[in-house]
Amino acid sequence: QVQLVESGGGLVQAGGSLRLSCAASGLPFGNSAMGWFRQSPGKERDFVAAMSWSGSPTSYADSVKGRFTISRDNAKNTAYLQMNSLKPEDTAVYYCARGPKLTWSQDDYAYWGQGTQVTVSS
Repeated sequence: QVQLVESGGGLVQAGGSLRLSCAASGLPFGNSAMGWFRQSPGKERDFVAAMSWSGSPTSYADSVKGRFTISRDNAKNTAYLQMNSLKPEDTAVYYCARGPKLTWSQDDYAYWGQGTQVTVSS
């Protein structure tokens, strides 16, 4: 059974940082692309960042470029999203996802975590 479990969310003040983790199990981790998406109340789920199986290349939404960094540790079967200079508009539930290739499209990711809440106060 494939499982993705996010952690690391929480409440932080604007300008602060958080690091999200996504622990994967059930399938070989090292040959899959990983992505992060987010969904705010009343909005659709949006692409945030993604990376290939090797960790490079990476891709970011324009809204997070220069502030967020996606990475992975294949030995630990874990992907990360380092979020710096957080803004109130970054408030959302963040989801990690596993797929066969680096892509912005949610439809290409077959496996999803349950999400972790990130709240940025002004």
